[in-house]
Amino acid sequence: MLEIKDLRAGYGPVEVLRGLDMAVGAGEIVAVLGANGVGKTTLNKVLSGVLPLTSGSIRFDGREIARAAPDAIVDAGLIHVPEGRKIFPNMSVRENLELGSYRRGKANRRSNLERIFETFPRLRERSRQFAGTLSGGEQQMLAIGRGMMAEPRLLILDEPSLGLSPLMVEEMFALIRRLNAAGLPILLVEQNVVQSLEIASRAFILENGIFAMRGAAADMRENPELRRVYLGL
Repeated sequence: MLEIKDLRAGYGPVEVLRGLDMAVGAGEIVAVLGANGVGKTTLNKVLSGVLPLTSGSIRFDGREIARAAPDAIVDAGLIHVPEGRKIFPNMSVRENLELGSYRRGKANRRSNLERIFETFPRLRERSRQFAGTLSGGEQQMLAIGRGMMAEPRLLILDEPSLGLSPLMVEEMFALIRRLNAAGLPILLVEQNVVQSLEIASRAFILENGIFAMRGAAADMRENPELRRVYLGL
């Protein structure tokens, strides 16, 4: 579904991503893991067309999108749920969700909205509330629901567990697993190494703009170097 080759990008003279190669196949959860400031969000911005790449290739479903506009990337079905949720706090929950189908999925808006409410019953209960009055976990559900309204063919989730309580983190990872089980490929960009490796099929560890480790998630969980550096074991 998604293939990246020798991807380089940054801000002005500062190169943040230094030649990344990776792929996400149909039906996979692929995790990109790393601490703050290593380039995870920069990668997502480049994939979404918000930040131009310096060089390299990005192919989505066989088509080159490296220099495509953000709206064209959304139209193709590559949907990004950004870090920090980025909801519209002074609009209702329902209005936020409907905005998710502005570029893609408009014809099926009503049925998709019902599907989101079935997935997130709390959003149905709060559909007329201002989005800014929701809890952090509910706002994250809203952000993911808004992304789902665009009928994604591949979903990028940027730090979906950030700032959530331990109980909500468990619920969020269970939700990601359910979405994937329904056939949706997911690129999961996270700091939460332990739970990400439990649900991913493959993983990449991003450090200083390069992938320092990569492989099957099951193998990565047992990697002594990863356990020492990231898990403190």
